[in-house]
Amino acid sequence: MTHSTMQSTLVATEAEKSGRWAGRNADKDRLRQEIWQALEDSGMNVGPVWSRISNWVGADVAAKRLSQLGIWSAAQVVKCNPDPPQIPVRLRALYDGKTVLMPVPEFGTGDLPWVLLDPKELERQGVQFELAATSVGAVQVGPKLSFEDLPEIDLAVCGCVAVTRAGGRTGKGGGFADLELGLFRDLGKIDAGTPIVTTVHSSMVVEDARLPVMEHDSLLNWIVTEEEAIETRPKGPQPGGVNWDLVLPEQFESIWFLKELKDKILAAKAS
Repeated sequence: MTHSTMQSTLVATEAEKSGRWAGRNADKDRLRQEIWQALEDSGMNVGPVWSRISNWVGADVAAKRLSQLGIWSAAQVVKCNPDPPQIPVRLRALYDGKTVLMPVPEFGTGDLPWVLLDPKELERQGVQFELAATSVGAVQVGPKLSFEDLPEIDLAVCGCVAVTRAGGRTGKGGGFADLELGLFRDLGKIDAGTPIVTTVHSSMVVEDARLPVMEHDSLLNWIVTEEEAIETRPKGPQPGGVNWDLVLPEQFESIWFLKELKDKILAAKAS
C-alpha cells in the first residue's frame, strides 16, 4: 500500500464526521465535531477519531492516575465502557483483582448485553488479561449477563467525547451511557454514592457553558486525564431512573431488550 493510499483510508467521510447520531442536539453535535477535529489535527489520536469514543495518546497514563484514587482502591466491581481508550482501565482493573462488567458494544443484537470478567476465573482458564481487556476479547471469553443479573457496582466508568469541570458529559451521541445509568438506578445496581468517572484526553475538557447540564443528565464525579485528576463535586443530586418519556423510538427499535426491560421495571414499581 502506498503512503497516499494509506492516508486516504484514514480520511473520514462526511457522513462519519457528521456523526451516526447527529441531529438530536445541535449544540452537542457541534461540540463533538470540534473535539474530534482538534484531536485529529493535534495528532494525539490513536486510530480513527470520528463518530466514536476515540482513542488518544496518554490513555494508559490516565488509567494509572485513576488507579491511584481512593475510589478505585475501594471498588471491587468496576463497570467500564467497551471503547479503546478505556482498555487500560479494564486491564488495570483485572490486574488489581477487580471484577469488570463491560457492555457488549451498543448492547449487541440479541445475545445478553453484558460481559462479566472475573480475574480469578480468567487466570484459571489461562486467558490473558490483555486479551480480555479488549472489547472483542471480552465478548469471546466472558460469561454474558442481563441487566437484572448484574452484581451491584462500586465504580462506573463512562466513555466521553467532551466533559466539563462541573461534571457535565457527552458521549458519541447514541445515548447509551445515560440510559445505562438510569437502568442501573431503577434496578438498584448503583446508588447516590456510586462514583461515576471517565478518562479523557485533556483537550476534551471544555468550559462549563459549552455543555449545559439537563435535569435528566448523569453527572461525573471524577474526570481523569493524562495531566490531572479532577473531582467535579457536582451540585445537586443525580437523576433517578430512566425517564421513559425521553427515550427515543429509535432507541427502542435498536436496543433489542429495552421494551421488555421497561415493562419489567414499571411493573415492579407499580406492585
